[in-house]
This record gives sequence, structure tokens and C-alpha cells, in this order.
Amino acid sequence: MEFRRERDSIGEKQVPSKAYYGVQSLRGHENFRISGQTINNQLIKNLSVVKKACAITNCNVGELKEEYKEAIVKACEEVYSGKFDNEFIIDPIQGGAGTSLNMNINEVIANRANEILGFNKGEYYPIHPNDHVNMGQSTNDVIPTAASLTTYELLNGCIEKLMKLSYEFNIKAEELTDVIKMGRTEMQDAVPISLGSEFKAFSMAIGRDVKRLERVKDSLLEVNLGGTAVGTGITANEKYIASVVLELSNIFDEHIIQSSNLVDGTQNLDKYAEVSSQLKVCAVNISKIAGDLILMSSGPRAGFGEIRLPARQNGSSIMPGKVNPVMPEVMKEISFQIMGNDLTITMATQSGQLELNAFYPIVIHNLYESLVILTNGVETFIENCVKGIEANEKRCNNLVDGSIGIVTALAPILGYEKSAAIAKKALKTGKYVKEIVLEECDINETEVSKILNTREMAKISINN
Repeated sequence: MEFRRERDSIGEKQVPSKAYYGVQSLRGHENFRISGQTINNQLIKNLSVVKKACAITNCNVGELKEEYKEAIVKACEEVYSGKFDNEFIIDPIQGGAGTSLNMNINEVIANRANEILGFNKGEYYPIHPNDHVNMGQSTNDVIPTAASLTTYELLNGCIEKLMKLSYEFNIKAEELTDVIKMGRTEMQDAVPISLGSEFKAFSMAIGRDVKRLERVKDSLLEVNLGGTAVGTGITANEKYIASVVLELSNIFDEHIIQSSNLVDGTQNLDKYAEVSSQLKVCAVNISKIAGDLILMSSGPRAGFGEIRLPARQNGSSIMPGKVNPVMPEVMKEISFQIMGNDLTITMATQSGQLELNAFYPIVIHNLYESLVILTNGVETFIENCVKGIEANEKRCNNLVDGSIGIVTALAPILGYEKSAAIAKKALKTGKYVKEIVLEECDINETEVSKILNTREMAKISINN
């Protein structure tokens, strides 16, 4: 491999001659070999959008030559297209609040822009990664701005999938409305309920998650671009500060606003903690729902067996015919990961000191992971599980008919004590509640059948 020699304020390094990144990127790569993962592609795209907006604005206010601007813009557009994805060599987990990532994109854009102008990579002439590509900027406003826009896009995609999940649960609720099953509280038989009403409750819970996430979404379109290092705008032209976010809005095609207080916008990451918190609540709901599906589908003969989940793969390497509830299981795993990520984000958010939070990289790394795995998980959960759920109506009927919990309907007529005695006797003898009532109570069969009509017991849940 051929190398070129590049120097920064620390010293000289050999950089692969074909590379578009430079010495500062290489130092970041060598220092932070942490997770073995790469930077989120959407974040790279949005960093190129921010750099493009900054170049155009700097040119408009007379700080950057037109030919430099044109070359930088073209390089940014090529980065956005994915042409240089392999040139982003920094680990997502990195010290320095994202400086390594900012310099990585500055060097890639500068080297490509110089090529466009007819110069060789690595010479930093005439376009310099700091003086020109990073003009009027700091890592501390560029990375947060791109990260905020990326979160907004990923959150939109996640909300879309969650809305679809809520819709599919609602469709399933309508389909299963007439199936009556035994309701349970504290894992003990309670009273009859419509299977459809349980799925309706699933739909409602996810619907609330969507509303919560929608409420926090707009905060992500408030950015601190123009604040540079600490929110004071040092090194940036005043006209640039006043207009750069408007230029960014035009390119990004969303109504982005500049933070009303750039110092606050640079210091504090609470909007990410809020998004993560709402994702955690959603994960709690999804984990509960997934657990319910696992219970209701348990069996096929020795468990509840009230519903059948689509068989997706063999469940055992030793037990022939065993099929596991892998889709609800993976949703619980995703939920656990999101809950853990939320704790990391919470700790990192509160650990910022004075004018900057140096732990930005771990915040957005974990937040992006939560958004991506939830979005992908919900999609496969819908297609490979929810849509194919079927009721085992015969099993549901048998469990309800043999249940002791239906004795609850007798309490207003026979009183609590007598009803409890009937329940105990049914449990001890194995007889049906109806049999014992006919034997011991002065109620005819027609009246007993009316009182113990499980569909009537469940009608409130059906209607809701």
C-alpha cells in the first residue's frame, strides 16, 4: 500500500494514498477502536447536508469564494450519495464530543473538493478541512445539528411502524371479537373476556406510544447551528449565524429553527433523553404485549393454547416438532436493549459539564440503536407474527366452560360467601359450577344458564 505523509498539530502520520480521509481521521481511528461498528449512514448524510448549508451561507455572506463553495457543495452531494461511505473510519463510541467524526467529514470533503478543482488529495490546498469546510463551525454545533436531524428522521420511520402495529392489532381485535376466553388476573382465573378486547388493548397501548413520540418529535428540529464552540458564535460571521439555519431548512426540506438560546442549545441534551424516555415506555408496553402472546400461545397442549402464532422455524435441535414463539421473544429482547440504552443516555445526558456535553457520541449511538432495532423489530413482528395470529376457539371455550371464575356472576344473587363455597366445591370435586348451582340452589336451569352466559359476562369488553 502506498502512503502519503500528513502533519497536524501533534505530528506526522502516514495516511493511505488513496484515502480521502486525513491525519486527524486516522488518529481518531487508531485511538477509538471500541465497538467495531461504523457511524450511522443517515448521520453521515445529514452531516454532509449541514456542511453544504454552511458552505452556501458562508459564500452568500462573502466569507467563502464561489469556486470553493461550488467544489465543497459538489463534494457534499457525493458524500450524501454514499460514494465515500468507506472513508468514514471513526468508531461511533469516541472521546472528544464528536471531534474525530467532524474532522473525518471535513477531510473527506476537502480532499474531494480539491480533486474537483484539479489538485491532489492530502495537500489541503487550496481548500482546507478546517479553514474552509469547517468555516464558521465547531464540532459542538455541527454534530448536534446533524444528530438532531438524524434522530428526527429515524423517529419518523419508527412512528410509522408503530402506527402500523397499532392498526394491525386493531384489525386482529375485530377479527377475534366473538372469541370468548378466560380472563386472568395475577395468573389466576378471573372472569370471561373477549379475545378481541385483549388485542384492542394492545392496539390502544401502542397508539398512546405513538402520541407520546409525536409530542417530542418537533423538539428535534430546533438546532444550535451557528453557536460554534459554546453558543456564542465565536469565529462565525454574524450574517452567517443569522441565516445558516434557514439555508439548512431549504436543503433539508423541513421547518428547522435555530435555538432561541444557543448557549442552552449547546450545553443541554435533554431532548434526546426525552425521546429515549418515551422509547423506553414504548418498549415496556411492547415487552408486556409480547409476554402476553407467549403465555396465550403456550403449549401446544400443556399450556394455555388459546392462540396460535405463525410457525417461523424449528424450535429445538433435540426435540422434534417443537416450535418456539421467536417473534415475541425477539421483541422482548429489543425492549430490554432499549431500556438499557435509556439508562446509558440518561447517565450521559446528566454528565455534561458547563458549556458542553462531551458524551454526545454515546448518547446518539445508543439512541440510534434503539430507534433502528425498534423500527426493524416492529416490521418483522407485524409481518411474521401479528398478521398470522389465530384463535384456538375450541380450547378457549373449554377453558371458559370448565372455569371456576364464572362463579363471580352469581355473587350478586347468592352472595359472596355462598358463591365462594360453590367455587371451592367445584375446585375440589372437579364438577362444573353450573352443576353445583343446580344441585344446591333454588334456581332453575334456564335462569342459571342466563346468569352464567359467558358472552353476556364479556359483552362490556366486546363493546369496548
